[in-house]
Amino acid sequence: MIAALLEAVGDAAAVLSYDEDRTFAALSLSHFGSVGSSRLDWSGAEVLRSSPTFAGGELQKLLRELGRLDELAVVFWGNLAVPSLALEAGLVAAHADAILECCSECWVYLVDSGVLIEFQDGEGFTAGRVSR
Repeated sequence: MIAALLEAVGDAAAVLSYDEDRTFAALSLSHFGSVGSSRLDWSGAEVLRSSPTFAGGELQKLLRELGRLDELAVVFWGNLAVPSLALEAGLVAAHADAILECCSECWVYLVDSGVLIEFQDGEGFTAGRVSR
């Protein structure tokens, strides 16, 4: 699935190196504790939106409401063997269904807006501001 996503977006997406991944994770994911093995602990965070919906249309809506479609977005996958991607948020929105089909959990970090969107299959979305 991720190969199909990369083929669809072409050179517009950058596959992050380990060091790049860790740098972006330090700016976003690392600001949160975890609940269980992979869910973020949102207690104490500024939660902007929560939605029990787990469809691509909801991710598109969140991206438009909470960030700019022309800003850099980093997609982290629940499977650590899959490299993170950096691409324009508009491309994440355009390929939201494909992104959500790639795995049962992922996170999208909107770099300029400082917003992190968590997706957990079966639970939906939580979006919040990353404290800087």
